[in-house]
Amino acid sequence: MKVNVPSPWLHRFSVLTAFCTLFLICVGGIVTSKGVGMAVPDWPNTYGYNMFLFPFSKWVGGIFYEHTHRLVASGVGLMTTVLAAWIWLSEKRRWLRVLGIVAFFAVILQGVLGGLRVVLIKDELGIFHGTLAHLFFCLLVLISLFTSRWWTSGKVFGSLETLLNLRRRIVIALCLIFGQLVLGATMRHQHAGLAIADFPLAYGQWYPGTAAEDVARYNNSRLESVALNPITAFQIHLQMAHRFGAVLTAVAVVLCWRMARSNLSEVIIIQRFAIILVGLVLAQFCLGALTVWSGKSADVATAHVAVGATTLAVGSLFLGVVSRLCWARVHETESLPEPKTASLLACSA
Repeated sequence: MKVNVPSPWLHRFSVLTAFCTLFLICVGGIVTSKGVGMAVPDWPNTYGYNMFLFPFSKWVGGIFYEHTHRLVASGVGLMTTVLAAWIWLSEKRRWLRVLGIVAFFAVILQGVLGGLRVVLIKDELGIFHGTLAHLFFCLLVLISLFTSRWWTSGKVFGSLETLLNLRRRIVIALCLIFGQLVLGATMRHQHAGLAIADFPLAYGQWYPGTAAEDVARYNNSRLESVALNPITAFQIHLQMAHRFGAVLTAVAVVLCWRMARSNLSEVIIIQRFAIILVGLVLAQFCLGALTVWSGKSADVATAHVAVGATTLAVGSLFLGVVSRLCWARVHETESLPEPKTASLLACSA
């Protein structure tokens, strides 16, 4: 069978685009953490100037962060356009060409959502904007995997049953990670990041009361002792859902690591992904605690966003690798022949 060998330069460019997208997510996290998302009130211009001709002397205060975010986003948009065109012109794999087009339209949608967030002043659009950023990043990371040499020349290890069971656990863990990112984006744009200012307890309890009198008491305490903004019962529930979700996510990831360690110890690539994923979740848990203890320091909160995006991306790569091995085992081969369709991620025994 003739195997499609992807261009090494295409792979390198896709990796670079993914890294630039992660940097963009970090810049966006700084904008939200510092509360300067509306520092530039017009779009697509910047204070009436063409965005690319805005005088550097006016890049001051919050304008610096917001304008930088727009420029980096434009750069990522251009890189994604080049990547999609490159894939379309050089790749024989039809499903990969489709993914390139999806990435192109996703980056356009992301830009429009970011602009509408400014023009319409809607926090809800900010939630969708932040969520799509994570999904777009994962798409670019997967494209990097699909264009790698391993994708067509790696060796197959492990039994099909074990691989399928591990894949199910990874899917569960990924769903929980993504849910955490959605909750995190909602908290940031609903200004609920410090709805509960203590950790690991919440107002001295494992689950604080949310009756009207309880919320009033919390708000009095916040205003008198730490000068925080008033909160609502919804924001408390949102914060607690995020905390419990963190525990469930950690458990799911540890279960993936245990299965990989116990049943697939000979597969180095799976071992590495499992260990990295556990390390990222641990780091994310610590950063979440530090976000509360630091009073939502912008640097810590941004690191929390960046590690969250990286965790979802690594989990997606983990799923892609295991699914690739499953596909090869289904077809009873000892190497990695090219899948003919995008049904790879849906293969079953």
